[in-house]
Amino acid sequence: MQTQRITWPEGKRFAFTIFDDPDAQTLHQAQEVYGFLADQGLRTTAGVWTLEPGAARRNSPGETCANPQYLAWMQELQQRGFEVGTHHVAPASMTREEIVAGLDAFRGFFGDYPVTMANHYNAEAIYWGDARLNGWLRTAYRLATRGSTSNRFFGEHPGRPEFWGDLCRDRIRYCRNFVFRDLNTLNPCPMMPYHDHDRPYVNQWYASSEASNVQRFHETVTEASLDRLEEEGGAAILYTHFGHGYTDARGLDPRFRALIERVAQRNGWFVPVKKLLMHLETQGNGAVISRSDRDAMARRWLVAKLRHGTS
Repeated sequence: MQTQRITWPEGKRFAFTIFDDPDAQTLHQAQEVYGFLADQGLRTTAGVWTLEPGAARRNSPGETCANPQYLAWMQELQQRGFEVGTHHVAPASMTREEIVAGLDAFRGFFGDYPVTMANHYNAEAIYWGDARLNGWLRTAYRLATRGSTSNRFFGEHPGRPEFWGDLCRDRIRYCRNFVFRDLNTLNPCPMMPYHDHDRPYVNQWYASSEASNVQRFHETVTEASLDRLEEEGGAAILYTHFGHGYTDARGLDPRFRALIERVAQRNGWFVPVKKLLMHLETQGNGAVISRSDRDAMARRWLVAKLRHGTS
């Protein structure tokens, strides 16, 4: 796989965006972080849960669109140019009927079905756990994780109560998969978005760069990595949870604030994930990935996961 040089709109030298999963995020945190990003001229993607499953079923803390104030804030962000994506429909494993209701609720709240998504660790996660891999890589993953993610995710399995693969194919365009430590996401995944014949219920997959919490953000986004991103003319799609350490009682993490301010001063294209991926398709990306290229990328991801705990 070779990284091609992408031409960015408006003479921009690189692209930078974020997909934020809502795990552990409060309304106050969302307002503080997204208000700051907006003030800096960045437009990113906020993953949401549309349904409230109730305390007995929850597998993660975090706001849902059942909170009218949170929903109003997400709708305001959308009006200001941010994208709202989905992190499944709720912080709990859901049945097909509930998934249909959640997707329809999303369309009612935000005007259409979500364009981008990221799997949560629900039973309806699609092509997740060891299903992310082929052949011996899947076997190696199972051995390394002692089978802890085997037979846990069923989104692509017809006949299961959690099956929604056809809905994903019909209603969602882009799904996140592998996460890497390189800030330039195009380095490990130069063909993104891509279609994988072995996983037909997902139209297009995209990769991300590791920033799952504020400490990982600090490790991935540095002055040196930003310099390389700009020199390479690359694209960063950061995977994170703004509910994981980005704010405290004193406000925004100072280093995060300073780094985003430095990003905003550069000649970057700061658009949501869907707009970035759609642009990449105009540049020749979006084709079917070969199995050899996908396995090479998967090997790189598996090594990073086992060494560093990337997602």
